[in-house]
Amino acid sequence: MAVFRRKRRVKRADGRTVVKQSSKWYVKYRDGDGIVRCVPGYTDREATKQLEARLVKEAALAKEGVVDRYKEHRVRPLREHLEDFHASLLAKGNTAKHAKLTFSRAAAVINGCQFGRWGDISASRVERFLAGLRNDGEGISAQTFNFYLQAVKQFCRWMVQDRRASESPVAHLKGLNVRTDRRHDRRALEVEEVRQLLEVTKGARRRYCMTGPERAMLYRLAVETGLRAGELRSLTVGSFDLDSCLVEVAAGYSKRRRLDRLPLRRETAAELRAFFAGKLPNAKAFRMPSKSRVANMIKADLRDTGIPYVDEAGRYADFHGLRHTTGSFLAAAGVHPKVAQAILRHSKMDLTMSVYTHTLRGQESEAVGKLPDLSVPSKHAAEATGTDGREASTSKHTNDSLTPQWTPAACSGRQALSACGSGPSINEEVTPSGKPASKGSLGTKNPELAAGDNGKRKRRRSDSNRRITVLQTVALGLLATPPSIAR
Repeated sequence: MAVFRRKRRVKRADGRTVVKQSSKWYVKYRDGDGIVRCVPGYTDREATKQLEARLVKEAALAKEGVVDRYKEHRVRPLREHLEDFHASLLAKGNTAKHAKLTFSRAAAVINGCQFGRWGDISASRVERFLAGLRNDGEGISAQTFNFYLQAVKQFCRWMVQDRRASESPVAHLKGLNVRTDRRHDRRALEVEEVRQLLEVTKGARRRYCMTGPERAMLYRLAVETGLRAGELRSLTVGSFDLDSCLVEVAAGYSKRRRLDRLPLRRETAAELRAFFAGKLPNAKAFRMPSKSRVANMIKADLRDTGIPYVDEAGRYADFHGLRHTTGSFLAAAGVHPKVAQAILRHSKMDLTMSVYTHTLRGQESEAVGKLPDLSVPSKHAAEATGTDGREASTSKHTNDSLTPQWTPAACSGRQALSACGSGPSINEEVTPSGKPASKGSLGTKNPELAAGDNGKRKRRRSDSNRRITVLQTVALGLLATPPSIAR
């Protein structure tokens, strides 16, 4: 094995022949399979000797069965890996648009960081490059930052899964908090706004190759199903089972890449039957324009209806906002959050409740109105004031008789208690303790009301119930109060 320079003969203009050496040194060695190979080294002889030592060591390991399986992929240009990554996305059933978008985002970061081979990828350089695109918040948004980062991480993860690398150098990178940099928040339309939009659009002129009734049906279906613009664009007449009131979205066009079946309202299914009359099953359900033109289309229809495209809070009522309207209508109707998540086809409940569910006008006032009325006196205050709002008198009363039979003047006070709902009724007997007497308490076993007593026996002064004592005090206060004040 040797390190050498290549020599070649060159004929000069004067006819003389000279020998010239290459600028680089070369390494000649025998690999693990016993094949003699010659690889270029460096212009420095010592650096080329170090390369020779490494190659000889790798050949010895390979001969012993220890093989570096990633060596071939490490020396390949990343451009070739990216092309294979794009082909893999298409092979998995992704749409051409999704595959191209993911590939272009990953390629933009790799080319921007000037990564040539797999070993050049550095997580810190990726972060600095994306931070430079942010430009202190004036460039790309936090959401776009996360999209580019996600594409690079997906590419590196594919390299590991395809056995082209041992680990991903960017697996530990985290995205930004998109809540701190919101630039296109959407809002949900109110029920009356949706009705006005459908009414005005149905009678509007042709716009973006769609008639007014076509656009009105498109908006209605979007609100009632929560389908995205791309999913609606993929629908054909055969996608609808109007007898069963179902619409089917193919897996290739669904965001979660599986077949979706969504229910339809019976009234909507009946109108769609008339709307699709005369169309073939493979015909497009809606002749929708491109993505940017769809945004301009609904913006123009909202303007004709008198609905602001951007409200005072800076929220947008674009086409995807109709999906937000679906989630808000489901929540307002009292639909269980798990059912709403299934209709919107979200992977996480938090996305359904935090992003796609908005508070409609009047819901907050209605909710506050259901709170308990705190102006009503507490039970303790009612017991202390005798239900008429006045505090109990603590003055000493000389009237010892409490029952109407014994004290006729007490009837007005007793009736005042009964009118407030806390005292005994007029037809009830009142015991000396101030409580209505039951039928069982009027027998001879009661020492206080036994026959022949006539109220002359000395009443018990102790009472174990403080509430009864308070009522006694209130009753005495009412008895001592002049009739004009008691009323």
